[in-house]
Amino acid sequence: MAHSRIRVASFLSKVPLFNSMLPDELARIALGATTLQVERGTIVFRRGDVCAGVHVVLYGRIKLSFISAGGAEKVMELIGPGQSFGEALMFMERDYIVTAQAVEDSMLLHVAKPVIFREINDDPGFARKMLAGLSQRMHALMCDVESISLRTGTQRVAAYLLKDIGDDDATTITLPVAKAVVASRLNLTPEHFSRILADLSTRKMIAFCGRTVSILDNGALRRCAG
Repeated sequence: MAHSRIRVASFLSKVPLFNSMLPDELARIALGATTLQVERGTIVFRRGDVCAGVHVVLYGRIKLSFISAGGAEKVMELIGPGQSFGEALMFMERDYIVTAQAVEDSMLLHVAKPVIFREINDDPGFARKMLAGLSQRMHALMCDVESISLRTGTQRVAAYLLKDIGDDDATTITLPVAKAVVASRLNLTPEHFSRILADLSTRKMIAFCGRTVSILDNGALRRCAG
């Protein structure tokens, strides 16, 4: 058990929400954390459920989305390894406003709200450290809003394809989720997303088959992304 806790604390130290914490603080948080194994398609929580803490993705991927009354889905975020979700509502003490679903077999770490609130009550400096992590998350969300508001669909797709690769001209990537999910995340319809991929392919910037995308001209794609 001690070895497991040490590994959890080590993992938390790399998560933006907790990466300013001291080793003894991380150790106490690790003691109050539980792991959750969720299969692809599993609902972690639904809109309206009580927020009981913060989740961190150890591996896999979680989709945060809104579902309309008519059943249409809007994907707000795709949460991958080392990322957390649910923290803002935990501090606001409000119910979840999105639905979280595993889009891959995943393992999550759940840190219960009382554990975090106890640390805050015992040490105001702990709260300042968590605010730093929340600020990083807010900055990333603002960048997403800027991208959706000010960039064309083609620019958004090009930037998405480039976000995790280096400067090599030839790179092959695999979309982490279905194209329809990526399209929703980029505020595009699946049809529009497919047309953009086809256009980029015609312009010899990429080639794609299913969820596999080959970057043929890195420089041209970067110029396209703006």
